[in-house]
Amino acid sequence: MRTSENSADLVAAEDVLLFANAAITATGQREFRSGALDQQLSLDFLHTYVRVNYRRLYAASLALDINDHNAARIVLGLLATAGEASAEERRTEGRLIAARLARLPPQRVYRLFGEVRRAGINNRRTRAIMRDWLAARPDLGHDAVKYRSGVKTAARHVHLRCPQGAEPLAEVGAFLFRPGKLPRYEHPLLDAWRRAHYEQGAVAELPFTVAEGFAARHGMKREVFLKRAAPRMTRLERLRTHAVPQRPDVDLAAMPLTRLALYVLALPFEQRAALRTELTGALRTAARRAAGKHAGSWGRVHAVLDDSFSSSGSGQKRRRPLAVALACHHLLEVLAAPGAYRGLWTSGRGDALLVRPWGPTPLGMRVLDALEPGPGGAEPDRLVIVSDGWDNAPAGLAGEVLRVWRARLDPGRRTAVVHVNPVYDADGFDVRRLAVGVPTAGIRDAEDLPALVEIARFAEGRTGAAELHAYLDRRVALFLGEKATEKGAVA
Repeated sequence: MRTSENSADLVAAEDVLLFANAAITATGQREFRSGALDQQLSLDFLHTYVRVNYRRLYAASLALDINDHNAARIVLGLLATAGEASAEERRTEGRLIAARLARLPPQRVYRLFGEVRRAGINNRRTRAIMRDWLAARPDLGHDAVKYRSGVKTAARHVHLRCPQGAEPLAEVGAFLFRPGKLPRYEHPLLDAWRRAHYEQGAVAELPFTVAEGFAARHGMKREVFLKRAAPRMTRLERLRTHAVPQRPDVDLAAMPLTRLALYVLALPFEQRAALRTELTGALRTAARRAAGKHAGSWGRVHAVLDDSFSSSGSGQKRRRPLAVALACHHLLEVLAAPGAYRGLWTSGRGDALLVRPWGPTPLGMRVLDALEPGPGGAEPDRLVIVSDGWDNAPAGLAGEVLRVWRARLDPGRRTAVVHVNPVYDADGFDVRRLAVGVPTAGIRDAEDLPALVEIARFAEGRTGAAELHAYLDRRVALFLGEKATEKGAVA
């Protein structure tokens, strides 16, 4: 009996790790080697399978570093199947859902609320969660202007009470459901929206995405509009509107590391070279911020970074795998001890700032190079491989090299090896692995690398299901505790 229980626990642990990898990397969009429909069907199966068989662990995954797409899908799945959960499970799920919604971008939450309405999910718990989230919004008037259809849908679904009078909520209700009823609004954005229909000067007072439509209606010149709208634009909006960003009017170092890497790779080589000092400094600053307390704690680190042609991604995820590799390169340099980092690109390039997707994927050859002792004859403490796992020059060499290395040359595991993969393999319901004994974790943002290395050790098979469950319990407690401290709403 104990053997069968242990086997069941092992299968459950493997299923949860498989789902975690998918929830981190997959977004239902086209990848280099699979189409969007394949991705969506694969994700549909995984979500249903894990929710039905491991509901508690399915909900607990909201506390992990999963992407927003899958977080929204988990929330929708839990709300749609509330009848399958016990009262205690529903209480825990409610706290996890509230905490995760507080971390999601508002446009993503409003889109989720629209899916909730279309699915006909209208139980008391769902309405309470939606009402609490709307009540916690810092400026519902701003949301009503920027996400008008989303706020309107959510307000209808939860029967949000919008009293008459001059109260802020009353103005929002009039704006959404009785447009033109009030001659003017006390809320500055609501009134700017009213005036923007006939007054060009009010256009620049609106959020950029809303103002663009009014600017086109008034026939405003693009250059004039951008100059007027600049003070109200977000950092990403400023980046997107710089057609030739010689000196972008934005603090690059304040950007998240992976997003900054995407921006850098979108620049032509000439601009990257011209802005080398600024871009490199920004990447290193963002990497130091992402490393935090882990900076300098990983000892000697060697990395194999995939810049083969497949790292170009797809039309929907353009250069995403390469951006993750570039961001990991700078992050690993900070995580390593000073002067103890060595990064090897599969193409053989030595200039990280000028990398581009090109050529085959000779992972095996680069792994051999990375396992060579560094300065002073010291072996690396860690070998990190950032790749989609399609080792094809020659095929399978990387897995064989790592197998022989572990069995013959390093049975004592002096060098820790981990493979992080930014691409979900729809056919395999997981990220592609290099070898059986090499722990592999999915990755979407390089900033999550330290946490993902911790998860990857469970995939190595050296820890049991009990340790994995304890780890998930700690993550849930930390997740809820952080939110309770910050928001004061999920105690």
